[in-house]
Amino acid sequence: MRYIRAMQEEAAEKGKLQINVTNAEDSRPVSDAQISISYTGVPEQTLERVATDSSGQTEILELDAPPEEWSLNPENERQPYSEYTLDISAPGYEPVSIAGAEILANVKAIQNVRMRPSNTGREEEEVFVIPAHTLYGDYPPKIAEDEIKPVNESGEIVLSRVVVPEYIVVHNGSPRDSTANNYYVKYKDYIKNVASSEIYATWPSNTIRANVLAIMSFTLNRVYTEWYRNRGYDFTITSSTAFDHKWIPERNVYDTISVIVDELFASYLSRPNVRQPILTQYCDGRRVSCPNWMTQWGSKELGDQGMSPIEILRYFYGDDMYINTAEEISGIPSSWPGYNLEAGSSGSKVRQMQEQLNVIADAYPALPKLTADGIYGPATEEAVREFQSVFGLPATGIVDYPTWYKISEIYVGVSRIAELT
Repeated sequence: MRYIRAMQEEAAEKGKLQINVTNAEDSRPVSDAQISISYTGVPEQTLERVATDSSGQTEILELDAPPEEWSLNPENERQPYSEYTLDISAPGYEPVSIAGAEILANVKAIQNVRMRPSNTGREEEEVFVIPAHTLYGDYPPKIAEDEIKPVNESGEIVLSRVVVPEYIVVHNGSPRDSTANNYYVKYKDYIKNVASSEIYATWPSNTIRANVLAIMSFTLNRVYTEWYRNRGYDFTITSSTAFDHKWIPERNVYDTISVIVDELFASYLSRPNVRQPILTQYCDGRRVSCPNWMTQWGSKELGDQGMSPIEILRYFYGDDMYINTAEEISGIPSSWPGYNLEAGSSGSKVRQMQEQLNVIADAYPALPKLTADGIYGPATEEAVREFQSVFGLPATGIVDYPTWYKISEIYVGVSRIAELT
């Protein structure tokens, strides 16, 4: 009871939480999953019980959170988020427990849960414990590396152009830890996870953009130079802060970060006459200092001053840094047409999008079926709006760049298994 009283005294504000549950094998939603929520540390006292709908989603819950100011002030030493434990069960699936879901004031936390079908009849619970946020916990600082890698050494395999991968392989430990597991993670999900682990989602949007660009450029440098594979490892990147970024299995992400990653995911940082993405390293700027690198708290201060993402990045990395766009995005049926599809649009791109939405609607019955006639009428606009609301995008009814690629991503996810079987 003392723990709960202390939590309630500190919880001056509210944060939001939505839980999305899908089948780990075929990416389809799991409806009627039962979820109980408790304070981490008091698992026996349930605060809320909720169930998922036909889209595998819960309603948006309001939960107690510490004052937002705690996540905005670098001098604050109190934990700026509250921690909750989620216990998820569904018939035919192995139950999942996630301890330490982090709720910040005034932003929506998104907890994606992938449940494994129970093929054995034995229901063995999968348990995930989310460690402290890197700005609050104690993690080893980044070991400095050259930001541009030599690529003419004998035996170096490098890509001829910058490609955004569909998946990357994350080694959940330091490079030489052979006991650590490797995880296949969708690229965008990886970036959202790292950004949610390394900055606070309450920060200014341009600060979030600058940090997301730095995380993506660093990651794409690892992809482009095949950094670890050239050293005999079978992964793309690690979850060690000493070598790479903090990535945490099954941690929640935040809506303020998610929409920015969806908007920027094909971008990276360049210097003139350098083909590879720049290995943009950074530190927190409070416990650790790092001259010539971005500091996270420093980037927050510049965002408060109204600086744009590129102004923030150039402040730390120099004036010759610029934002570039990858030439290719892997794992999608076709590229963004280069213009928005909206009411009045017509043609093959509209038909393709309608056909993909119909395949998605087979898995997500809340989405309406369409006549795939290549004409963007009111029914298509409404279906797009419904899709956007289910998948966390602004519900405009317009297929813009983030929506096009989100439709592609979900379409590939739900149709791939069907093709294989």
